[in-house]
Amino acid sequence: MKIVILDSETVSRNDVSLEGITVLGESIVYGFTPNEQVAEKIGDADAVICNKCLITEEVFSKCKNLKYVGLFATGYNNVDLSAADRHDAVVCNVPAYSTNAVAQHTFALILNYFSKIREYAEKVDEGGWVNYKLFSYFGIPTYELAGKTIGIVGYGDIGKKVAEIARAFGMKVITFTRSPQKITDGTPAVSLEELLKTSDIVTLHCPLTKDNEKMINAESLGMMKKSAFFVNTARGGLVDEKALAQALENEVIAGAGIDALTNEPMGEDCPLRNAKNCTVTPHIAWAPKQTRERLLETVAQNLKMWIEGTPQNVVNGK
Repeated sequence: MKIVILDSETVSRNDVSLEGITVLGESIVYGFTPNEQVAEKIGDADAVICNKCLITEEVFSKCKNLKYVGLFATGYNNVDLSAADRHDAVVCNVPAYSTNAVAQHTFALILNYFSKIREYAEKVDEGGWVNYKLFSYFGIPTYELAGKTIGIVGYGDIGKKVAEIARAFGMKVITFTRSPQKITDGTPAVSLEELLKTSDIVTLHCPLTKDNEKMINAESLGMMKKSAFFVNTARGGLVDEKALAQALENEVIAGAGIDALTNEPMGEDCPLRNAKNCTVTPHIAWAPKQTRERLLETVAQNLKMWIEGTPQNVVNGK
C-alpha cells in the first residue's frame, strides 16, 4: 500500500502526529503541493490524503493506481466525485470533527465585538487606563448579549452548538434551514428574509452550494438591522465580499466577524482587508490542537477501514 499526503502543513506544524496514517503503508509526506504538481506527486500511489489540493479527472487519468482519496476536512468540493466514480475510487471525508471549535470561535468574534475586547486592550496598551483619573475606563460602548436575537443560517451540528451557547447567554434563537423537519429542540425555523430582518446577529453555518453562493449580498445586507452584527465562520463563497465591505463602510450594518474568504490566503486586494468595523481571522475556527488531533484520528481510521474493505464516511458513489 503506497500512501501520499499532499499538504500536511494544512493540519500540522509538527505539533500533531501523522503517524496514525503513515503506519498504514509506504508513505510519502509533502508539506505543500501546488495543484499543477498533484498528479506528479501522487504518481503510482494507491491512496492520497489531502485538504485543499484539487483531485480532478486529469489527476485520476494520470494516476492509474489511485483508488482512495482521504480528506483532512469535512468539505470535499476540491474532489471531482464523478471522476472518482468513473475511476472506481473511494472518497472519504471527516464529518463533525470541528463542531465545538467553530462554535467557540463564532462566539469569540461575537464577544470581541459586543464587549469591545480588542479596542479596550489597545487603549490599555496605549496608556489610556494609566492616564485616566477613574478606576474604570469605559468610554467605548459595550452591549449585553442577553435578550438579543441570533439568526443561525444552517442548523447542522455547528448551528445547533451555536444555538446551545446562545441560549446560555440568554439570547433568542431563530434559524433558517433546508431541513426544518429535523429540528428537535424547538428552535423556530423562519424564512431567510425574516431572519435577516429580525436578527441582531446573523451567523452562517451552512455548506457552500451552487444555490447559495453569495447569499449574503447587497440585497440581503440591506434587509438587516443597522445595528446588526454579521458572522461567517463557514465558507467565504457564501458572501459577496465587496458588497459586505460597502455595507460596513456605509453603516448599512454595524459590524462583521469573518473567518473564511472566497480566496485564501487573503489577497492584497481583498475588499474586507481593513474594512470598517470588521474583524478578520485567517481561517482558524477549526484549528485548535485538540480539534486537529481528532481530525487526524478519523482520517487514519477512514483509511484503515478502506484497506480492510469496509470504508466509512464515503461521500461519492451515491
